[in-house]
Amino acid sequence: QTQLVESGGGLVQPGGSLRLSCAASGSIFGMKAGGWYRQAPGKQRELVAAITSSGSTNYADSVKGRFAISRDNAKNTVYLQMNSLKPEDTAVYYCYVDLIIRGVYWGQGTQVTVSS
Repeated sequence: QTQLVESGGGLVQPGGSLRLSCAASGSIFGMKAGGWYRQAPGKQRELVAAITSSGSTNYADSVKGRFAISRDNAKNTVYLQMNSLKPEDTAVYYCYVDLIIRGVYWGQGTQVTVSS
C-alpha cells in the first residue's frame, strides 16, 4: 500500500526552526513533483512551496528567504526547512507528492505552532 507519512511538526518559539519530512512508502517507482500546503484556522489552504522533478522550486511570497524545499529521490522524501518562524506560520502543513505511475498522494497533515 502506497502512502505518505509526514513528520517534524511541533511547537517552536518565534525565530526558531523546524524541518518537516514527507516520506513515500510502499510500491514506489519514483517521484515527480512535490510540495507543501498549509491551512491556518479560518483560512483557506495555501501553497507554501513546491519542487519539480528537475529540482526547480517556487515559494509563497510570505515564506521566501525563510523556507527551503528539497527532495531526496533515493529516499522518496520531500523536506521543508523552516527558519525564522513567525506566529503567522502557525498552521497544519500538508505535503503532496506526484508519484510515477501511482499519481498524487497527500500526507496526513502535521501541526506547526509558533508561539512564545
